[in-house]
Amino acid sequence: MRKTLTCGVLLCLAARTPAALAAPPDAPSPPDARVEGRAAGYCDWVRGLGEAEAALELAPEVFGAFGAVNTGEAEGGTALGKPKLRVTAGLSYDFVGLYRGHKIHRRAAAECRRHQALSSLQAAVRQGTGLGEDSALEARARVLQDALPRAEALVTALRADLKDGRATLEELNAVQVRLDNLRSLNTDTTLARERLASRPAFPQGQRLESLLEELRAADDAVEVATGSLRRAKAWELSVRGGYDEVFDLDQDVPLFGQVMLTYDLGHLWQGKANARAREGRRRSTLHEVEGVHQEVSELLVELRSRHRTEEARLREVSALVSDLEGQLKEVEALQTREIRRFRDYLLLELARLRAEQAYLTAHLEALTAFLGTPRP
Repeated sequence: MRKTLTCGVLLCLAARTPAALAAPPDAPSPPDARVEGRAAGYCDWVRGLGEAEAALELAPEVFGAFGAVNTGEAEGGTALGKPKLRVTAGLSYDFVGLYRGHKIHRRAAAECRRHQALSSLQAAVRQGTGLGEDSALEARARVLQDALPRAEALVTALRADLKDGRATLEELNAVQVRLDNLRSLNTDTTLARERLASRPAFPQGQRLESLLEELRAADDAVEVATGSLRRAKAWELSVRGGYDEVFDLDQDVPLFGQVMLTYDLGHLWQGKANARAREGRRRSTLHEVEGVHQEVSELLVELRSRHRTEEARLREVSALVSDLEGQLKEVEALQTREIRRFRDYLLLELARLRAEQAYLTAHLEALTAFLGTPRP
């Protein structure tokens, strides 16, 4: 009965897939839009390696043997029995493999997190003080796209008035200069967006200091998982069972079952060695981590300075926008030629200031997210 139960358990284990046996509960989700290029490729690589290694740990082993054994009654005073053929086949499962497979998945997840944090920090350093400018440029581009058609319509109407003698050349030149400024700003915005698009993207909603902490924690987690794997190799708790028949020998049930526990005494010396390996890894990666930390620290100083400067500029621009909007409301009801020309100037100048206001507002929001600095 015990033999039948043992073989039933082994058959159930064989039917299950390694992924179903031990998928780590905190395994990261597949790469999303924030993780691109090399980071996504690296994560696929380490996860694939981890799944391939864990598959061998989580699945049962199939074994078989054929040979001859001495069994039966001894003949002629010989201490050994007559050789008989023997066939053995079955399944073996090491339950410590569940632990090792889990640690392999955790190590792959930690390596992926480490690379993602490092790639994000390197992308931030590459962008420099332009960090967060993509959303700001997009906000400015939207304002300009709405303002340019109206500005061009104003210039077209003014040219018609000039032909009819209802406008002067000086008035036309003044409006054309303001329109050219808007066009130049739109061109600069387009070029800046294309330049930023060629650089590695920094994930939205991430703080630079948090990424530095994540880099250190993930790097240490890789070594912790690796050390756990080394320690787990000292243990084996396996269940073996299957078919075992010796030919020409009466057997009621040609089945067998066995539970085996083994321990490698080398485990007694692993503790200090693993601790030394963990400390050695920390020192060996310190130069890389601290190098990134220094670059990010310098970038944080520059970004905080720019944050303060742009906050002051945003207050100035917002005050000007409010003032010009008030003037525009006052002159909208007047219909004299001079007032209409002044209204055109106001509209074009207001469009430029609104574009700058949109840029500063979006950029400050992005910088606040990266720096963790509360907006007053």
